Amino acid sequence: MTQYIVLGRFQPFHNGHASLVKAAAQHAGDDGTLLIAIGSAQAEWEPKNPWSAEEREAMIRAWAVHENIELKVVRIEDINDAPRWVEHATDHHGAGVLVTSDEATAELYEASEWKVIRVDLSERETFEGWRVRQTIRMLSTVMDDDAAYEVLKPSVPQPVIEWLVEHDAMFRCSTFETGVHAG
Repeated sequence: MTQYIVLGRFQPFHNGHASLVKAAAQHAGDDGTLLIAIGSAQAEWEPKNPWSAEEREAMIRAWAVHENIELKVVRIEDINDAPRWVEHATDHHGAGVLVTSDEATAELYEASEWKVIRVDLSERETFEGWRVRQTIRMLSTVMDDDAAYEVLKPSVPQPVIEWLVEHDAMFRCSTFETGVHAG
């Protein structure tokens, strides 16, 4: 049974991630397994990483239940050492096929002799994590759940928006002193 792995920080889990996970689920079909590897698991409560690994996993699981997608989740702390990353990550997520839309990650895994499936994402700029976080930061000061749903729905799946609202997980973004940083 082949394992199909999607790796990301998921800060937060957005529609670009959803599209990627759906593609991986299609590749896995009935014979494979789907694994989501949450990177930078140690990072939380900072502008680039507002949510903890536990919160990110909860977002992913809320979405997966809604989509009726079966998956496993692992968390991987960052080691900030690209040459050793694949070996480090493999210790956590195991062997399989990487499914990614990130060219640098694809090349890193291919250099370690992994099979990689590249998925093209439409509207990539819309689904950049920093854009989604900046939108949430703006909304975090509005305190209007209806506005949050309306503004976020083009970029964040409904179950994730619900999770963010129900857990009051947007407000913290208003407390960060941050500019617009890609990543």
